[in-house]
Amino acid sequence: MARILVVDDSPTETEAFRSMLEKNGHEVMTAENGADGVAVARQEKPDCVLMDIVMPGLNGFQATRQLTKDPETQHIPVIIVTTKDQETDRVWGKRQGASGYLVKPVAEGTLLSEINSVLAG
Repeated sequence: MARILVVDDSPTETEAFRSMLEKNGHEVMTAENGADGVAVARQEKPDCVLMDIVMPGLNGFQATRQLTKDPETQHIPVIIVTTKDQETDRVWGKRQGASGYLVKPVAEGTLLSEINSVLAG
């Protein structure tokens, strides 16, 4: 299946995503903040990135913008996965280049459907 990078500062959330994704055949990489997420994405070239917003240092909006504007990583779809449920956050996420936007907690079926959708183009 796909190689997916999970960028989230919560070990609990990261493990929940890892469990869901690995159970469904995906390979999972992780990063604890936006800066590390950008670095791992540049090095590993995952098929998809799941990006939290509220993180120390480089936040998810900033990291998403860096990835989607960089010729090396702009082909990698970024799905924002956050607790921020305001329409302004959704719009801003899309303006940063995000391919999708999900609100935590995310049901396994919803997450897998969104990943399949962005991977299909």
